[in-house]
Amino acid sequence: MKKFIDERLEEILIVITMALMVLLIFYQVVSRYVFNDSMSWTEELARYIHIWQVWIAASFAVRKGKHIKVEMFKDLLPPLFRKIIDVVALGLWFFVAVTLAYVGSEVILSLIEQGQVSPAMRVPMWWAYLAIPVGGLLMSIRLIQQFILLIKNPNREYSSSEGEQL
Repeated sequence: MKKFIDERLEEILIVITMALMVLLIFYQVVSRYVFNDSMSWTEELARYIHIWQVWIAASFAVRKGKHIKVEMFKDLLPPLFRKIIDVVALGLWFFVAVTLAYVGSEVILSLIEQGQVSPAMRVPMWWAYLAIPVGGLLMSIRLIQQFILLIKNPNREYSSSEGEQL
Protein backbone atom coordinates (compact mmCIF):
# COMPACT_ATOMS: atom_id res chain seq x y z
CA MET A 1 0.00 0.00 0.00
CA LYS A 2 2.86 2.39 0.85
CA LYS A 3 4.46 1.81 -2.55
CA PHE A 4 1.10 2.38 -4.25
CA ILE A 5 0.61 5.71 -2.48
CA ASP A 6 4.21 6.75 -3.14
CA GLU A 7 4.16 5.89 -6.84
CA ARG A 8 0.54 6.41 -7.94
CA LEU A 9 -1.26 8.82 -5.61
CA GLU A 10 -0.89 11.95 -7.70
CA GLU A 11 -1.57 10.16 -10.98
CA ILE A 12 -4.82 8.62 -9.76
CA LEU A 13 -6.04 11.89 -8.23
CA ILE A 14 -5.26 13.80 -11.44
CA VAL A 15 -7.08 11.26 -13.63
CA ILE A 16 -10.14 11.12 -11.37
CA THR A 17 -10.41 14.88 -11.08
CA MET A 18 -9.89 15.32 -14.83
CA ALA A 19 -12.70 12.88 -15.60
CA LEU A 20 -14.99 14.59 -13.09
CA MET A 21 -14.18 18.01 -14.48
CA VAL A 22 -14.86 16.89 -18.07
CA LEU A 23 -18.22 15.42 -17.00
CA LEU A 24 -19.19 18.61 -15.17
CA ILE A 25 -18.30 20.84 -18.12
CA PHE A 26 -20.03 18.50 -20.56
CA TYR A 27 -23.16 18.58 -18.40
CA GLN A 28 -22.96 22.38 -18.25
CA VAL A 29 -22.70 22.69 -22.06
CA VAL A 30 -25.51 20.22 -22.73
CA SER A 31 -27.83 21.80 -20.17
CA ARG A 32 -27.11 25.29 -21.50
CA TYR A 33 -27.49 24.61 -25.25
CA VAL A 34 -29.92 21.70 -25.32
CA PHE A 35 -32.21 22.45 -22.39
CA ASN A 36 -31.67 26.25 -22.24
CA ASP A 37 -30.94 25.91 -18.54
CA SER A 38 -27.63 26.62 -16.90
CA MET A 39 -26.46 25.57 -13.46
CA SER A 40 -23.79 27.86 -12.05
CA TRP A 41 -22.54 25.37 -9.51
CA THR A 42 -21.06 23.07 -12.20
CA GLU A 43 -18.78 25.83 -13.48
CA GLU A 44 -17.71 26.75 -9.98
CA LEU A 45 -17.03 23.15 -8.99
CA ALA A 46 -15.03 22.56 -12.19
CA ARG A 47 -12.93 25.65 -11.39
CA TYR A 48 -12.17 24.43 -7.87
CA ILE A 49 -11.35 20.94 -9.13
CA HIS A 50 -8.94 22.48 -11.62
CA ILE A 51 -7.20 24.41 -8.83
CA TRP A 52 -6.68 21.14 -6.97
CA GLN A 53 -5.40 19.48 -10.16
CA VAL A 54 -2.74 22.15 -10.64
CA TRP A 55 -1.36 21.77 -7.13
CA ILE A 56 -1.40 17.96 -7.23
CA ALA A 57 0.22 18.03 -10.68
CA ALA A 58 2.99 20.26 -9.30
CA SER A 59 3.86 17.49 -6.83
CA PHE A 60 3.62 14.91 -9.61
CA ALA A 61 6.03 16.95 -11.74
CA VAL A 62 8.53 17.08 -8.85
CA ARG A 63 8.39 13.29 -8.56
CA LYS A 64 8.98 12.89 -12.29
CA GLY A 65 11.63 15.63 -12.48
CA LYS A 66 9.60 17.48 -15.11
CA HIS A 67 9.47 21.05 -13.79
CA ILE A 68 10.94 23.63 -16.15
CA LYS A 69 14.57 24.49 -15.41
CA VAL A 70 17.32 26.31 -17.25
CA GLU A 71 20.22 23.87 -17.39
CA MET A 72 22.44 25.28 -20.11
CA PHE A 73 24.82 26.99 -17.69
CA LYS A 74 24.84 24.03 -15.31
CA ASP A 75 25.74 21.63 -18.12
CA LEU A 76 28.97 23.57 -18.75
CA LEU A 77 30.21 22.91 -15.20
CA PRO A 78 32.12 19.89 -13.86
CA PRO A 79 30.02 17.14 -12.17
CA LEU A 80 30.83 18.26 -8.60
CA PHE A 81 29.55 21.79 -9.24
CA ARG A 82 26.46 20.39 -10.97
CA LYS A 83 25.65 18.39 -7.87
CA ILE A 84 26.17 21.46 -5.66
CA ILE A 85 23.83 23.49 -7.87
CA ASP A 86 21.24 20.69 -7.76
CA VAL A 87 21.41 20.52 -3.95
CA VAL A 88 21.14 24.31 -3.57
CA ALA A 89 18.27 24.48 -6.08
CA LEU A 90 16.36 21.69 -4.32
CA GLY A 91 16.97 23.40 -0.97
CA LEU A 92 15.64 26.74 -2.22
CA TRP A 93 12.68 25.05 -3.86
CA PHE A 94 11.98 23.14 -0.64
CA PHE A 95 12.00 26.45 1.25
CA VAL A 96 9.44 27.89 -1.21
CA ALA A 97 7.23 24.78 -0.95
CA VAL A 98 7.30 24.82 2.86
CA THR A 99 6.55 28.55 2.81
CA LEU A 100 3.57 27.90 0.51
CA ALA A 101 2.31 25.24 2.89
CA TYR A 102 2.75 27.46 5.94
CA VAL A 103 1.29 30.67 4.50
CA GLY A 104 -1.47 28.67 2.80
CA SER A 105 -2.37 27.20 6.19
CA GLU A 106 -2.61 30.68 7.67
CA VAL A 107 -4.96 31.69 4.85
CA ILE A 108 -7.08 28.59 5.52
CA LEU A 109 -7.35 29.44 9.21
CA SER A 110 -8.33 33.00 8.31
CA LEU A 111 -11.03 31.77 5.92
CA ILE A 112 -12.39 29.36 8.52
CA GLU A 113 -12.53 32.22 11.02
CA GLN A 114 -14.32 34.52 8.55
CA GLY A 115 -16.76 31.84 7.43
CA GLN A 116 -16.54 32.83 3.77
CA VAL A 117 -18.54 30.59 1.40
CA SER A 118 -18.49 30.17 -2.38
CA PRO A 119 -21.07 32.12 -4.41
CA ALA A 120 -22.90 29.29 -6.18
CA MET A 121 -22.40 26.13 -4.14
CA ARG A 122 -22.30 27.83 -0.73
CA VAL A 123 -19.47 25.58 0.49
CA PRO A 124 -16.73 26.98 2.71
CA MET A 125 -14.07 28.69 0.60
CA TRP A 126 -11.30 27.15 2.64
CA TRP A 127 -11.98 23.86 0.82
CA ALA A 128 -10.82 25.44 -2.45
CA TYR A 129 -7.86 27.21 -0.85
CA LEU A 130 -6.79 24.04 0.97
CA ALA A 131 -5.16 22.97 -2.31
CA ILE A 132 -2.30 25.43 -1.70
CA PRO A 133 -0.97 24.04 1.59
CA VAL A 134 -1.68 20.46 0.48
CA GLY A 135 0.22 21.06 -2.76
CA GLY A 136 3.09 22.72 -0.88
CA LEU A 137 3.24 19.80 1.55
CA LEU A 138 3.18 17.20 -1.23
CA MET A 139 5.91 19.07 -3.12
CA SER A 140 7.98 19.28 0.08
CA ILE A 141 7.74 15.51 0.56
CA ARG A 142 8.71 14.88 -3.08
CA LEU A 143 11.61 17.35 -2.83
CA ILE A 144 12.92 15.55 0.26
CA GLN A 145 12.76 12.28 -1.70
CA GLN A 146 14.63 13.88 -4.61
CA PHE A 147 17.25 15.28 -2.23
CA ILE A 148 17.81 11.85 -0.64
CA LEU A 149 18.16 10.24 -4.07
CA LEU A 150 20.60 12.94 -5.15
CA ILE A 151 22.77 12.41 -2.06
CA LYS A 152 22.59 8.58 -2.12
CA ASN A 153 23.50 8.26 -5.78
CA PRO A 154 26.61 10.31 -6.56
CA ASN A 155 26.22 9.85 -10.33
CA ARG A 156 22.59 10.99 -10.45
CA GLU A 157 21.61 14.51 -11.41
CA TYR A 158 18.20 16.02 -10.84
CA SER A 159 17.43 16.88 -14.43
CA SER A 160 14.17 17.37 -16.26
CA SER A 161 15.84 16.66 -19.59
CA GLU A 162 16.74 13.13 -18.53
CA GLY A 163 13.21 12.34 -17.36
CA GLU A 164 14.43 10.46 -14.31
CA GLN A 165 11.92 9.58 -11.68
CA LEU A 166 11.79 8.18 -8.19
